[in-house]
Amino acid sequence: MNPRTTEQWSALGFVTPSVLGLGLFTLFPVGMAVVMSFFEWPMLGTREFVGLENFRYLLGEDPDFLTALRNTFVFTGLYVPLNLLLALGLAFWINRSRWANLWRVLFFVPAITPMVANAVIWKLLFQAVGGEPNLLADGRTALLAVVAMSVWQGFGYNMIVFSAAINEMSPSVLEAASLDGATGLRRLLSVQLPLISPALFFAATMTMINALQVFTQPYILTAGGPGNVTETLVMNIYQAGFESRDLGLAAAGAWLLFAIILGVTAVQFLGQKRWVHYES
Repeated sequence: MNPRTTEQWSALGFVTPSVLGLGLFTLFPVGMAVVMSFFEWPMLGTREFVGLENFRYLLGEDPDFLTALRNTFVFTGLYVPLNLLLALGLAFWINRSRWANLWRVLFFVPAITPMVANAVIWKLLFQAVGGEPNLLADGRTALLAVVAMSVWQGFGYNMIVFSAAINEMSPSVLEAASLDGATGLRRLLSVQLPLISPALFFAATMTMINALQVFTQPYILTAGGPGNVTETLVMNIYQAGFESRDLGLAAAGAWLLFAIILGVTAVQFLGQKRWVHYES
């Protein structure tokens, strides 16, 4: 057999499992989600084409979806800056500590601990120390409690990213800045943050995407309550699909969430040209 033909068949054999997996577990479900979003698609029963009715209902008539949308934006607006500021501050502090490696491990542990386990522990803590009503049962504080638990769970990853970026800052640039008299806040804002701006952009983008998809924390801590003050978009999609058993409505909600994430990410990528500095 021709050696080239043998190589082609060998390459096809290696590629085929990956292509089949991509098609079966990614492309096919995505395609089905597109189709289902235009149908009234119960788990059991007759499916009926309804066009854009699912989208119109979610955006115009479903108060729970709009509430979940608002809650998701509030959560994201609180969680993202708190996560980034805490991670950045600790990264700078840790890089000056003689116990830097120990602190990195300790702060990173929550990020690699199963989120369900963390949420259950925090729920027990809130119920034990919050009084009556506790923080999770009070509509004024429930979402703030979810944000607090989420920040504790997630800041360790960004702290590692920032710590690595700080370690890679050019010593010659920092020395030149010191000679020019840049110290304190001026040194931080004008020299150090621009040097680690690619890491800041990466962390901000990924944290924003994760925040918009938040599910586990409010689901375990509050189940969306009290009332629906902590119900998020992903929780609303879950309830539509697995509690109300309306897969078409759930698919439409998922595509709306995808559109929101896509739009926010696009804005971040367009805006990065103004403040992210890459080494040439």
